[in-house]
Amino acid sequence: MNPAPMQRRAFLASSLALASGLALPIGRAGWFARAAEPDGKRLIVIFLRGAVDGLNVVVPYGDDVYYNARSSIAVQPPGREHGAINLDGHFGLHPALAALLPRWQGGQLAFVHASGSPDPTRSHFDAQLYMENGTPGRGALPDGWMNRLLGALPGPRSAGRAIAFGPQVPRILAGSQPVANLSSGNDIGKPLAIDRPGVSQAFASLYDGNDAMSKAFQDSVQSRQQMQADAESMAAGGGAEQMAADNGAPLPNGFPSDAAKLARMMRQDPSIRLAFFALGGWDTHIRQGNGEGQLANRLRPLGDGLAALAGGLGPAFDDSLIVVMSEFGRTVHENGNGGTDHGHGNVLWLLGGKVAGGRVYGKWPGLRPDQLYQERDLAVTTDFRLILGPTVTRHLSLPDQTIATLFPGIPAGSVSSSLLRA
Repeated sequence: MNPAPMQRRAFLASSLALASGLALPIGRAGWFARAAEPDGKRLIVIFLRGAVDGLNVVVPYGDDVYYNARSSIAVQPPGREHGAINLDGHFGLHPALAALLPRWQGGQLAFVHASGSPDPTRSHFDAQLYMENGTPGRGALPDGWMNRLLGALPGPRSAGRAIAFGPQVPRILAGSQPVANLSSGNDIGKPLAIDRPGVSQAFASLYDGNDAMSKAFQDSVQSRQQMQADAESMAAGGGAEQMAADNGAPLPNGFPSDAAKLARMMRQDPSIRLAFFALGGWDTHIRQGNGEGQLANRLRPLGDGLAALAGGLGPAFDDSLIVVMSEFGRTVHENGNGGTDHGHGNVLWLLGGKVAGGRVYGKWPGLRPDQLYQERDLAVTTDFRLILGPTVTRHLSLPDQTIATLFPGIPAGSVSSSLLRA
């Protein structure tokens, strides 16, 4: 068989991709293909920029105060139309996250409620910085905790061991260790060369078949069109504040496609140890919705993407830990615009083959006025560092003293166990 046509197609594809700014799939023979490392355990962190409303993600439907405080945006109890999915008789899962229910039932998904940063700031910028640095209240460190984690891992130093989806390396992965970044939905509202008719027609002709690369290209085009429409809708609706809170992160519409891409890469290349996504659209000051609406429309692709990531990893899911976190939660009471404002306590998600799942962890403080933080917010009863420190280091088979490297200043003697099965 003459390989020339395939080589010519690959050359044209790479040339057009560079000219257009469109990222194409990276396979076994791609840029990051390397010999497998002996330890194939992975960590994937998804940061929800803008402060997701944890009270409508893992719904305390067993607490009557929740419904009194949220007359229009409360997610109804299980059994009602668009109601929460029962988890344990007190908490329920937002119905838009139904794709994750099999992982909960299989004991591979857990939540830690009333968790977060002990720092009191309600600034998106500061709170994100503190959580990415791993140092609440301290923003002067030059590196992020995932970069420090990368430096603690044994093995060769190469950029492909850690991947960030987006146009630049985020703060959480900034530092002395090399990190690669891949294009995702970032800058989706900005016109690229691929948006020009001539270039798009050339790509369409090149990828008009039913093979895997053609389908990947066609899916990418559809995702870009949808995210462009969402970006235009946000701009038209006065979403400037939300876009600032997103800090450049794309809406989650394209996350299922990106998550499936990462799953394929990790399945093919065990040397990829760390990965990071930032997703925006969670600063729901107005028209938040309840079991359906704006928040539901953000959560659905997030849940679908996580399900695609877990399923796409195949057997590698058993050695993977996925963390979903956000800078802070939102007010218990809804505001006058059918939304919620900047709060404090939130919910942290853990998903993976070894997660001790099927449980909502954490000390629930209650929602009565005398139980709230500053009489308005869900209190933080579990420092996020006390969750991630022992869980991440144990998952990656690192010594206990690594916790202090990742999270300098963590309260001494407060870390005792992880949320992984023995």
